[in-house]
Amino acid sequence: MHDDHTTLAAAPFWRTKTLEQMDSAEWESLCDGCGRCCLVKLQDEDTEAIAYTDIGCQLLDDFNCRCRNYPDRQKQVPDCVRLTPETVRALGWLPPSCGYRLVEEGRDLYWWHHLVSGDRETVHAAGVSVRGKVAALEDELPLEDYVDHMVRWPLRLPRGAVRKTAKG
Repeated sequence: MHDDHTTLAAAPFWRTKTLEQMDSAEWESLCDGCGRCCLVKLQDEDTEAIAYTDIGCQLLDDFNCRCRNYPDRQKQVPDCVRLTPETVRALGWLPPSCGYRLVEEGRDLYWWHHLVSGDRETVHAAGVSVRGKVAALEDELPLEDYVDHMVRWPLRLPRGAVRKTAKG
């Protein structure tokens, strides 16, 4: 039988630390690599409602679902949002599956998150990532066409992605 101290020591960092307590490696590892936050979002000027599109940021590698220039992304894309504990709390558009959002809300990571599965491909296998779902990158379409690309799937999870374990 384990005492409370042993159980706490064995718990993964995302269950025991707040976002502020994480070191930079832990923080960066919370990103599940889905690419959903790298989709262009439109905001209604009157209601401030946010709508996702299936258009990727100009720096999105839509196969690997990663930024092609992560270190310098904000120089190339000035409206790229740098996630911090404060922005995670403030942004209403982070996908419900986002590791940062889940930890902030006191919830656990899904089975397909690489920190749980041990494999960065499970986010794609579970159908959570944007792989194969990006219609175009933002620099490939005129701005007036963006409204024709509004989608709801980034705010939902595929059925198999919500189960708690890979087997169950």
